[in-house]
Amino acid sequence: MRIENQNPIDWRFSERAAQLQSSFIREILKVTQRPEITSFAGGLPSPATFPVEVMRAAFDKVLSEQGKVSLQYGPTDGYPLLREWIANSLSTPDSKILPEQVLMTSGSQQALDLLGKVLIDEGSKVLVETPSYLGALQAFSVYRPNFVSVATDEHGLAPQSLPAIADGARLLYALPNFQNPTGRSLSLARRQELVETCARLGLPLIEDDPYGALNYRGEPAPKLLNMNPDGVIYMGSFSKVLTPGIRLGYVVAPLPLARRLELAKQATDLHTAQLTQMVVYEVVKDGFLSQHIPTIRKLYGDQCQVMLNSIEQYFPEGVQWTRPEGGMFIWVTLPEQIDAMKLLDRALENNIAFVPGAPFYANEPAKNTFRLSFVTVPPEKIRAGIEVLGRLIKEMMAA
Repeated sequence: MRIENQNPIDWRFSERAAQLQSSFIREILKVTQRPEITSFAGGLPSPATFPVEVMRAAFDKVLSEQGKVSLQYGPTDGYPLLREWIANSLSTPDSKILPEQVLMTSGSQQALDLLGKVLIDEGSKVLVETPSYLGALQAFSVYRPNFVSVATDEHGLAPQSLPAIADGARLLYALPNFQNPTGRSLSLARRQELVETCARLGLPLIEDDPYGALNYRGEPAPKLLNMNPDGVIYMGSFSKVLTPGIRLGYVVAPLPLARRLELAKQATDLHTAQLTQMVVYEVVKDGFLSQHIPTIRKLYGDQCQVMLNSIEQYFPEGVQWTRPEGGMFIWVTLPEQIDAMKLLDRALENNIAFVPGAPFYANEPAKNTFRLSFVTVPPEKIRAGIEVLGRLIKEMMAA
């Protein structure tokens, strides 16, 4: 029997729910599902890099040999053997990472949410790069912080700007390797200055590192974590080196914070899926990533160069862009009078998509910027798409 409400329900959402906003990128991705669209929008890894057969074999082995364990509830902090593998992979002779510092999460996005839940109160000062990763801004915004933008230049975050703005800040969120959205990386000198400055100020530093392994030259930069394990919170993910579909990330934190994060996760989802953790461990435990990641680097490096060459050929004078040496993104800065959102409207009319830069800014968005991703588009479509964008930019500059 169906019962009808005598009076319509007046849904009373919390203040937190009322301020939730959809990801601009996710909205664009709905448009890019159309087959005629050439999409430079999504930060999606290339499906060509997914090790489908290796994953299939690992699932078969885990389910056949440890099926009942893998399908059961697991510990909140994660599968012990995988946590130990991660700790060992991050350790250096001068910096020993303990498995107890590692918390497995349902993608790195959950790690951002847990960090916000544990470290941010309403009105807390949170320092972020200019621009910064949109997903982090979304995750932290739920806890209603006061975002303060850290100065950046063509070389990335400027550590010397921190002392003037860091007083009372709860954390600094940074992506030192092939940053999303700009593709910039911090030099060794800036890494050292950043870590030393945060240590001197007593400022917790979050190092989000989903792209660090994707250095086209195959020489990963030193991790901030290893420079100061007591002051750096490290975030990693298997999304960009295996597959995002397994939704498996992790956060490495000093022990007092790691325990708080574990308690927060208990209240969120009890634990990340035991099955996928055991499968990933089966895949990585014998060195598979050392064979697999170079193929990703080669593919992305080649496609990045195609896009850079095409931009050089087709974009007009007065447009600037980054030249990343790894990762998945190129950042474009247009003349100030051009609004990238209006350019997007014209691009979509021509079946080209990209992400305007404004949503990546916590404060004072630069409306004349946009992000291009090249990893899921074949070379011939990259060249054709960039040619169209170049023509549209020239038309807007001449108007």
